[in-house]
Amino acid sequence: MSRNVLVTGAARGIGRAVAAAFAASGDRVAVHYGTRRAEAEDTLAALPGEGHVLVGADLRDPEAVASLVERAVDGLGGVDVLVNNAAVNVAHPLADTSYEEWRAAWRETMDVNVFGAANVSYLVARHMIDRGVRGRIVNIGSRGAYKGEPDHPAYGAAKAALHSLGQSLAVALAPHGIAVASVAPGFVATERVADRLSDAVLAQSPFGRVATPEEVASAVHHLASPGAVWSSGAVLDLNGASHLR
Repeated sequence: MSRNVLVTGAARGIGRAVAAAFAASGDRVAVHYGTRRAEAEDTLAALPGEGHVLVGADLRDPEAVASLVERAVDGLGGVDVLVNNAAVNVAHPLADTSYEEWRAAWRETMDVNVFGAANVSYLVARHMIDRGVRGRIVNIGSRGAYKGEPDHPAYGAAKAALHSLGQSLAVALAPHGIAVASVAPGFVATERVADRLSDAVLAQSPFGRVATPEEVASAVHHLASPGAVWSSGAVLDLNGASHLR
């Protein structure tokens, strides 16, 4: 049976790969974008199957988030799976960042990576509860929540908060048949971090490389599957043994 899937931040990178993985399984996908409409249209056009929709919204705006979820529900005919992938990652090393820049980086990061994800999760979960949907929510977290992000501290803190949000929702939503899990990737070969994939970064993993977006998407697809309900509350490390805990 095909499902209806909302993927935030699906214009490129991990989000695009996640959207493709679900579409390849016969699911209908709502491709969300913030500012990269042209790239999101490319993602949409490349998806196999029919019934996919494009939905743009600024996740920093709670009203825009409400409109986003409503349009996804209307366009797909409901939402069975939510993947919280959208994120910003603004460099702000403490020693080289002004106080004004520091505050701006924290605000933007938390507004999208935490508050945006929390608001989308709330609205989608309420939709699932009201319609009796035994749905799935999967969050794209980060290894940085545990390893630390010295040049991007707000990003690391936000991903830790996202992991915690997922675990709280896993407990709260289980009585409604809704499972919630997270993945915590290390570096992934995407456009956003292409300039940071040095030999030293590749050497962090004993495999001598970083993950592909498709490898992350495969894990997300599994955690959203009917057979993975007992993984609810889990945070799955996806870092090629580059950071063990």
